[in-house]
Amino acid sequence: MTNWRLLHTAPSNGAWNMAVDESILEHIQRGESQPTLRLYSWKPACLSLGHAQSFLDVDMERLKSRGWEVVRRLTGGRAILHTDELTYSVTGGTEEPVLAGGILESYNHLAQALIFAMRELGLPVEMKEQADQPAAKNLNPVCFETPSTYEITVNGKKLIGSAQARKKEGVLQHGSLPLTGDLTRICQALIFKDEAAREVAAQRLLARATTIQSVIGVETDWETAAQSLVRGFESQLAIQFQNGVLSPSEEKRAAELVEQKYANPAWTERL
Repeated sequence: MTNWRLLHTAPSNGAWNMAVDESILEHIQRGESQPTLRLYSWKPACLSLGHAQSFLDVDMERLKSRGWEVVRRLTGGRAILHTDELTYSVTGGTEEPVLAGGILESYNHLAQALIFAMRELGLPVEMKEQADQPAAKNLNPVCFETPSTYEITVNGKKLIGSAQARKKEGVLQHGSLPLTGDLTRICQALIFKDEAAREVAAQRLLARATTIQSVIGVETDWETAAQSLVRGFESQLAIQFQNGVLSPSEEKRAAELVEQKYANPAWTERL
């Protein structure tokens, strides 16, 4: 068994959520924190962009009119609207057995825990063995439209969207599990050439992605999903969790990262 820290943090804004994950990663890289599974949610709803995604994808007028925020992740991938979901972050050193190797190897390891958790919740999930090949010059800004290798699907639709950042001595993986709600809301926060294109994107998303409630017909609360996720990590990855909190140093660094990076237009609004 490997000892990890388990963090349940209160619903928070996008800048703080992303700053906390990077702060944990920095502390792990220096050997000052344990490998960590953090489970959290977002308040208010927040559009997160992948590390290299252009801010030109964002329709700021529509986004602000709905009271939503926008943030840029440290991890890659495309845009996700975080609302009505459970978000997980896995942070650890590159020597950790479940994170060792490359991106695909660690994705595969972590997917075993996710599969266990989803099946425990009653979802007939599968693991995508190979990424779908997007059409040439596909400029779709939405993360959930196309499953990547080793991501979790149900009835051919993407259920959990994950993305990873690997540094020399540390790994951070984010994942988004939609519990309920209308997945097409994200299309109201993104730029399309016209309203017809927006509607096409929304219908395409519904055909290719899903939520827990859409699959099993009942709403699963955040705590129930979180408990299943923890049991999946314990059962499939031989991890033993200890409930923890952020250290004073992690809290301080997170506050610095909010001000210097995640709430700073120089980071968020990159083109």
